[in-house]
Amino acid sequence: MQDRTKGIAAMVATCVIWGLSSLYYRLIDEVPPLEVLSHRTLWSALFFGAILLAQGQLGHAFALLARRPRAVALAALMISANWFLFIFSVQSGHTLEASLGYYIFPLVAVALGVLVFRERLSRGQGVAVAMAAGAVAVLTLGLGVAPWIALALAGTFGIYGLVKKRLVAGSMVSVTAEVLLLAPLAIGWLWAVHGGHAAEMGRPGGWFGQSWQVSALLAFSGVLTAVPLMLFSYASQRIGMATLGLVQYLNPTLQFLCAVTVFAQPFTPWHGAAFGLIWAALALYSFEAIRQDRAARSRPASA
Repeated sequence: MQDRTKGIAAMVATCVIWGLSSLYYRLIDEVPPLEVLSHRTLWSALFFGAILLAQGQLGHAFALLARRPRAVALAALMISANWFLFIFSVQSGHTLEASLGYYIFPLVAVALGVLVFRERLSRGQGVAVAMAAGAVAVLTLGLGVAPWIALALAGTFGIYGLVKKRLVAGSMVSVTAEVLLLAPLAIGWLWAVHGGHAAEMGRPGGWFGQSWQVSALLAFSGVLTAVPLMLFSYASQRIGMATLGLVQYLNPTLQFLCAVTVFAQPFTPWHGAAFGLIWAALALYSFEAIRQDRAARSRPASA
């Protein structure tokens, strides 16, 4: 199997795991989102730490923390907020809005690139971003409230991407540094949930340890976080950015299908109009990305 084929297969597997992860979080919807987030952070730190230790690279994560503490802290805050919002959206019946957030993320990332890095948009990209803004306006008008979860998911992930762009470190190293920074907060929250403050919170204690099924599912959150990230890193080294971006739409598509078919969440005509605009915008954006990618690859040959 050629490297490019392996890369595409790894990216498809990544997006399938991400896209179907809402089914996992629905299995533990009785566990409060902050408790789930704390377990995800801790088990991810253990999983990533073990991998880097085996590779002899764990010191790189601590070195990154020492060298760029503010940037790592901002990245950790954004990815933690993103994880929490996704868990909350699934448990509160807003998976459809979560899928919208990950659909509009590429267009939000383009807009952030213009604002922060002064990147220039092609005409097609500008139209695509305007169509995404129109989709949000349509949904806000139709439902009487802005899709805040979708906007927050796209925004936090977009800012996370901007910060990561400036962190000169491998994806595994940087994510390990982020979860290591968050681990003390997760431990503190779980201590409060399981320990002396549980009664004040109106609960007898945390969920971990109450049943082996729930405990195993909470521990599995580390694997669910680490495996697709490793696959994504593998894929990004073997396929072009245009292909990477196109396959990535499989993630919100599976989230959308889970929301409508498995969770039976309402899909109104306003949702239909908004998603139609988003899909058209993404088609235009993808066409532009492919065109620019081909133009970039043809320049050396014609020089």
